[in-house]
Amino acid sequence: MPTKKVNNRINLKSLSPKPYWREILAIFTLLLAIVFFRSERRELQAILPQIQQARPFWLLAGLTVTFIYILFQGGMYRKSFAAIELKLKWTHAVILFLKRNFVSVFLPAGGVSALAYSPSQIRKQGFHQPQVHQASGLFAFAGLLTVFIVGLPVVIYTVYVTSRFKNAWLALLASLLIITGLALAVRSIKQKKKLYQWLDKKFPSFTPTLNEVFATNVNLPSFSGAVGFSIGVELCGMVHLYIAMLALGAPASFGASAAAYIISVLMMILSPFLRGLGAVELSMAYVLQQFGYDSTQALSITILYRVFEFWLPLLSGFIALCWKGRKLFLRAAPVLLCFALGIVNIISVITPPIHNRTRLLREYLPLTTIHASHLLVLLIGLTLLGTSAFLFRGLRNAWIIALTLSVFSLIGHLTKALDYEEAIFSCLTLIVLITTASQYRIRSSNKWMQAGLKTALISFAAVALFGFLNFYFIKPRHFGVDFTWQESLFHTIRSILLADDTSLHPITRFAHELIWLIRALGFFTWAFLLFTFIKPHIKKHTVTENYRERALFLLNEFGNSAIDYFKVYKDKLFFFSDIHEAFIAYRISGGFAIVLEEPVCAEECKVEVLQEFDRQCRKMGLKPAFYRVDESSVLWFSQLKKRKLMIGQEAILNINEFSLEGRDKKSLRNGLNSLQKKGYTVSVHTAPHTATLLAALRQVSNEWLESYDREEQIFSQGMFDEKELMHQDVIVVQDAGGSIKAFLNIIPDYAEEECTYDLIRRSNDAPPAVMDALIIQLIAYAKERKQLYLNLGLVPMSGIAQPDNTAEQLIKLAAEKIKRFQHYKGLRDFKEKYATLWENKYLVYDNDFDLLQLPLAIRHVMKP
Repeated sequence: MPTKKVNNRINLKSLSPKPYWREILAIFTLLLAIVFFRSERRELQAILPQIQQARPFWLLAGLTVTFIYILFQGGMYRKSFAAIELKLKWTHAVILFLKRNFVSVFLPAGGVSALAYSPSQIRKQGFHQPQVHQASGLFAFAGLLTVFIVGLPVVIYTVYVTSRFKNAWLALLASLLIITGLALAVRSIKQKKKLYQWLDKKFPSFTPTLNEVFATNVNLPSFSGAVGFSIGVELCGMVHLYIAMLALGAPASFGASAAAYIISVLMMILSPFLRGLGAVELSMAYVLQQFGYDSTQALSITILYRVFEFWLPLLSGFIALCWKGRKLFLRAAPVLLCFALGIVNIISVITPPIHNRTRLLREYLPLTTIHASHLLVLLIGLTLLGTSAFLFRGLRNAWIIALTLSVFSLIGHLTKALDYEEAIFSCLTLIVLITTASQYRIRSSNKWMQAGLKTALISFAAVALFGFLNFYFIKPRHFGVDFTWQESLFHTIRSILLADDTSLHPITRFAHELIWLIRALGFFTWAFLLFTFIKPHIKKHTVTENYRERALFLLNEFGNSAIDYFKVYKDKLFFFSDIHEAFIAYRISGGFAIVLEEPVCAEECKVEVLQEFDRQCRKMGLKPAFYRVDESSVLWFSQLKKRKLMIGQEAILNINEFSLEGRDKKSLRNGLNSLQKKGYTVSVHTAPHTATLLAALRQVSNEWLESYDREEQIFSQGMFDEKELMHQDVIVVQDAGGSIKAFLNIIPDYAEEECTYDLIRRSNDAPPAVMDALIIQLIAYAKERKQLYLNLGLVPMSGIAQPDNTAEQLIKLAAEKIKRFQHYKGLRDFKEKYATLWENKYLVYDNDFDLLQLPLAIRHVMKP
């Protein structure tokens, strides 16, 4: 009963909204986005008519000013970072503005809350988060300051020269109060006065961050540059409004443009969220009307101004956010298209025709031009489904089929009625397929294609003979006509091709069955031919002992990794360079050549060997991927424009720094003392071993696999193999009765002055502390042999503090939330008792689409 109560408390706690604040914020932001686009739908609908009415020259001028406006915003960021002695590239500064500008539209408090967003380009610069916040704060302050600087003369002109908007002083005064308040707050915090003391008292945990953010002194010349760029931004806004007047043929007034712009910006600053939703349009249109423009002109000018100043930067921000996933989209688009069209084809056969469905079908495949029968439509549908599946896997022949269908579609649309709209769609699909051609590497089986072609030709000949003889000799009462040999041949060919034969009119049941039989035989023959055409090439690779000996020789020459031992393991295939003394160890799965780490060779040769291996993979129809690449080696892959994904961290122990003394090692000492009191002993057995010892180790290994419901894994680690263990030193823990309860085996480590192990396993009844006893004995073993480091191995899905991309965010989330991966946390806790250094490990691959298939492929290569 008590156990159930505890479980209930845990379940209730798991339902608390606190752990899901990010998800709640995401949903809230999505709802705000829906509200935004719903409220702006009228403006969106009015954009195109206004642009159509505008003069092209001034539209081009407006686009040019928008480009300058975006550059000025980037310049503000660049100078803001320079003000705290950080160098930010122009491209990164512009991207930072575009992405933050897009995000700010949908966040509460608009641009202020968006300052917390840092895209990957900024994170990769290695800037500390407090530094980014400080530069962002300077950017925001410069923007507020220039609104007042530029707004002051504009308000004076508006009030005293035009005698309008005398209340504009209030908005300007409000902005001045905000600026003054911020300046005083910063001064108080930097000098640790009352505001700082109050924050320290109320939020003590926040104080260290506050100190870090305000610790750096601001470089005033650089900040002045940010203010200068910000003034340029304000002038661009005024010029945008002036150009909108000229573009629409309205009387142009720079004074009216300046007044309308400043007042609308002041309203936008005071608007609580969504970048002044409604406030900008209303205030600007109202100001323009006060300057003599009628309501239609004022609204038209406002809408065109918003296109230049708001919608174009917003669209640019959306493109900047999506640009990172462009390769994924281009790779996925043909797959989704073929799948959708295949489903439409099949549904159109098994259900009555629906106008919208047939229209969608004909937009891609104009089947009416070839009088397709239901069976042909079904065959094309199944072909498209099969093509989509094999396109997903990267099959070359599937790409050829999709390309052929696209060409067929393009020609059909252009010839049937000059349907250029549909032809453009087919052409775009064609371009996407050609652009991504290099990603479809997996070859089909030549053996199956040859057999399929021969079988299909024989089958077609047999079906053609069967059909011809039946049509020629059939009695006239079945079709109401006595067929000539030419007509018999014509109807047979049309039936085999699954084309709709309107000149053939079966009367009797036998006639109907004959037609269906010929078409069914044709259908299955075509289907078999297509199957053999896209069946992947599967080749069994064998490795001779000479290859393994050559790889071992190179490993002794150039090896420098703790897992180099597994590069000559029995599961590996080898690629030897033709130009350098080098080899690569890999396994094949799912169309990938999955490499363990990197090439084994001299460092100056690595890039050329990688390029050579990539060419070999193309010949074999494979895509390369590199598993457990060290962070220091990512440089070689970056030169080849490959992508990386952090998959975990490897624990390293500095042996000379390790000690069992200290409070943090108290639990470790207690566990070891408990073992000693119970009569457990630890010993090292040097190779070779007796059959009795190996049998005892096998029993412990089997118990460990059963109790943890695991299977043996290889590739980057070993499995229990008596032949291998016979030649390796082993550390064992024995109970008081002499029975072995735990063991680990020591394997060759090719890293300099480093020691490592492979298997570490215990029996069901062994206390957990036996694992610590094994590691402590291994440390002593390494010390005796003058080793400086102990490699404790990889902890998958750990150490990802700041994810660089969506995939790493998903890995981090899965490790934290999904129960299946919780045991990695226990592994991390165990190794953290010893580790003095954690090294990042990566998966390197060609494009993001590969990540959809790589997990399964890696899982497969790890199976014995």
